Amino acid sequence: MLRVTLACAAGMSTSLLVSKMKKAIEEKEVAITLMSVSEKEFEKYLGETDILLLGPQVSFLEKKYQALFRGTEKKVLSIPILEYGRMDGAKVVDRVLSLANMEERYE
Repeated sequence: MLRVTLACAAGMSTSLLVSKMKKAIEEKEVAITLMSVSEKEFEKYLGETDILLLGPQVSFLEKKYQALFRGTEKKVLSIPILEYGRMDGAKVVDRVLSLANMEERYE
């Protein structure tokens, strides 16, 4: 099971995207769990995260988490602002699958 955490400034706007992503996950029948948190709370969930997705408002933290994850299998990605603004859950799920090198299993 792939564990994905979405982080934004307050954890609220990412919760909207999570609901859209859940629909895409069901349609693709992939094994992904999702959680949304504020960026300030994220470090509490490091052990429960395989991929960290950052909302555009906290994308400046991507390098910080890349450095933190260096030497591990954890990955971090800033969600592109257009996909975030459109709440394009399917596109974000596709990015997660690509980042996890899982896309070929679900096409």
